[in-house]
Amino acid sequence: MSYASARRRLVAAGVFLAIAGGFAVFWVAGHYNIKLYPFACGFKQRYGLPCPTCGFTTAAEAFAHGHIIDSFYIQPAAAVFCCIVVIIAIFAFLQAVFGVYFPVLESRLISVKLWYVIAAFLIIIAAGWAVTLTRALIAK
Repeated sequence: MSYASARRRLVAAGVFLAIAGGFAVFWVAGHYNIKLYPFACGFKQRYGLPCPTCGFTTAAEAFAHGHIIDSFYIQPAAAVFCCIVVIIAIFAFLQAVFGVYFPVLESRLISVKLWYVIAAFLIIIAAGWAVTLTRALIAK
């Protein structure tokens, strides 16, 4: 096991605080019924169907409140992204607070091409859209 340098620990602390702050914003918005996205979805208005990201904010609010199953039901892609972000936050916390450094994990992440990451995100969004679109079509 290796130990992280002071610079790596500061970066990890920043990542953790940014993620925690983001979830805090979603928690506060859900708790006090604040609309984070006050605009209507143009895709939904035009076609009467949910867009690929419809429900992301609502799912993130549900996730931040601990309603993880509800989050997956509202928008599966958003719930998957929230799970990924929580895993990143856990590793960032371990590195920032305890100085635990994961060289194997870092070498694996560096070796992954950006194209694969983008493709994975697009596939996750498409799969989530397929679920919400199917649900909307069945409801009609």
